[in-house]
Amino acid sequence: MSTGKKIAHKAEAVKGGAKKTVGRVTGSRRLQAEGRGDQINGNTKQAGAKIKDAFKH
Repeated sequence: MSTGKKIAHKAEAVKGGAKKTVGRVTGSRRLQAEGRGDQINGNTKQAGAKIKDAFKH
């Protein structure tokens, strides 16, 4: 998997964590939920990339 995609997946997970934190601070349940979703998507994509790389070698 390309380095650019790996960085994009990590950035998505970090963005989700930030959104979740901002939602918690501001009391916005919607923002918390969005952040949780973004974070889960980013982490899932990272895990998939690691599995893909493991079978490549």
